[in-house]
Amino acid sequence: MNAPLQFGLDRLINEPALRRPLAGRRVALLAHPASVTRELTHSLDALAALPGLRLTAAFGPQHGLRGDKQDNMVESADFVDPRLGIPVFSLYGEVRRPTAAMMETFDVLLVDLQDLGCRIYTFITTLRYVLEEAAKHGKAVWVLDRPNPAGRPVEGTLLRAGWESFVGAGPLPMRHGLTMGELARWFVATLQLDVECEVVTMRGWQPAAAPGHGWPLGERSWINPSPNAPNLSMARCYAGTVMLEGTTLSEGRGTTRPLELFGAPDLDARALLAEMRALAPHWLQGCVLRECWFEPTFHKHAGQLCHGVQIHVEDPAHYEHAAFRPWRLQALAFKALRRLAPAYPLWRDFAYEYEHERLAIDLINGSALLRQWVDDAAATPAELERLAAADEAAWTEARRPFLLYPSAA
Repeated sequence: MNAPLQFGLDRLINEPALRRPLAGRRVALLAHPASVTRELTHSLDALAALPGLRLTAAFGPQHGLRGDKQDNMVESADFVDPRLGIPVFSLYGEVRRPTAAMMETFDVLLVDLQDLGCRIYTFITTLRYVLEEAAKHGKAVWVLDRPNPAGRPVEGTLLRAGWESFVGAGPLPMRHGLTMGELARWFVATLQLDVECEVVTMRGWQPAAAPGHGWPLGERSWINPSPNAPNLSMARCYAGTVMLEGTTLSEGRGTTRPLELFGAPDLDARALLAEMRALAPHWLQGCVLRECWFEPTFHKHAGQLCHGVQIHVEDPAHYEHAAFRPWRLQALAFKALRRLAPAYPLWRDFAYEYEHERLAIDLINGSALLRQWVDDAAATPAELERLAAADEAAWTEARRPFLLYPSAA
């Protein structure tokens, strides 16, 4: 009989031997709303209740420790926790990296962040930044590991040199297939960081097991790690639908299914789906695409009826984990739209994650390659396939030394 699943936080709480190296050291916590125990107690409260553990500070990433900030570039302020009386520093406010003064408040930083398995999710960049600052200031970082809900599949082109940003922490594909603990190991090695970095691994995580294929469906409650990450379906789609943030199409913000659907008031979704199926039907496997209508209550096209497409990946009878390729699916939607309406104002030109010079779609993809492929009338799906497949194969090999869980391929 398999042992019950335990996340890194659960093990740190339940196994006193794991905590012994923390004795006499000042401890800080980097967390967000999904940083909870099996019983749904927030990690800040659970750790504060442990005997002999001295919590001296906490940190919140984008959207805040409480997850109250709805959109990108909505900053969180520092504050003092009213119950514990410790400072809570924002790493998405006046600074993205912890300052020297912040680093002076602790000896060991515990990182307990639920990720979505997508390069653009900014918690990955925050992890890199705290590791770099810990190396600089002689501090330790312990990652309390959690599942990658998108599982082990790899998809997308690698971020190109010079395209690093807050949504691009390094040469990762869009869907990287690693946990936060594994990413920490990769950062330490590739950045050659001299830092004490420990991973409190999960026990019993089976990333290939159905029906969750990464997320322990039926064993753990889903808590939004950010306001528009409401369920596992969104996590599965996100490596593709996140690209919509760089377009004029709605990604479903302002609806109850954000980042699972897309559309616009002037979109002919039926014609778009037909063109996608004609262009590259093999890129649409593993899910069901449904023509739909929706009216966002805020964000793009607020108050306007949009014609769109919803990506369904929740029904085990329709969802095929290994076959579903959200990055290709969304890229194909852009290509089909460009073919149907060559002059459509698809790319959104606006400040994105504090970048003002480069287009958001390029920052999101870690290069201009995807946009150029979409806009080139002569470019075929086979050309993007060759480019992506080479990068995916290279990453699959590069990540192998950093995998921590035996069921991983």
